[in-house]
Amino acid sequence: MTEIIAVALFTLLAVISPGADFAMVTRSSYAQGRKAGLAAAVGIALGVQVHVLYTVLGIAVIISQSPTLFLTMKVLGAGYLVYLGYQSLTNTRRISLDGVIASSAASVTQALRTGFLTNALNPKTMLFVISAFTQVVQPGSSLALDFAYGAFMSVAHWLWFSLVAVFFSSTALRKAMIERQRLVDRVIGLALIGLGLAVAVTGMR
Repeated sequence: MTEIIAVALFTLLAVISPGADFAMVTRSSYAQGRKAGLAAAVGIALGVQVHVLYTVLGIAVIISQSPTLFLTMKVLGAGYLVYLGYQSLTNTRRISLDGVIASSAASVTQALRTGFLTNALNPKTMLFVISAFTQVVQPGSSLALDFAYGAFMSVAHWLWFSLVAVFFSSTALRKAMIERQRLVDRVIGLALIGLGLAVAVTGMR
């Protein structure tokens, strides 16, 4: 029971801490609507499973002990965040509250893919999952229990970012943000670029 509580608290703190996922879900929700925001939340939850899979299978040890491989993952993750930030920062397309983009299947699919890649390439999530399984979960636990913990981590991410999506896609807030689209896009763009640069220069602790 103590281990379960520890995993739950560890996950909760990791999920609610501000980061690239929060900025990306906010952007999808206000710019493309609730469906896209919720799809991004699903993508983030699926991205967590990438880290759970290689951690449970023991590949995390190889990654943590290989500076070159870890650096490669950091560069990919940082580059993707900077790319998303640049897109938001330089966006000139005006958003319409009732526009087609809010309900298009393409925008939902794009949000799902972006959410997945943002988390799957996020070194912060990688370190969170590795830390959870090396510092909180007892050695020798069964694969079934390990994957159950991994499923809990994904569900926690999905629930939290679904709430974020619902909040930022509410009509009143979305309308206010769209009226200030240029400012909002720049703030989110700068936040993503800043997070990407922070990832690039931060070493593994």
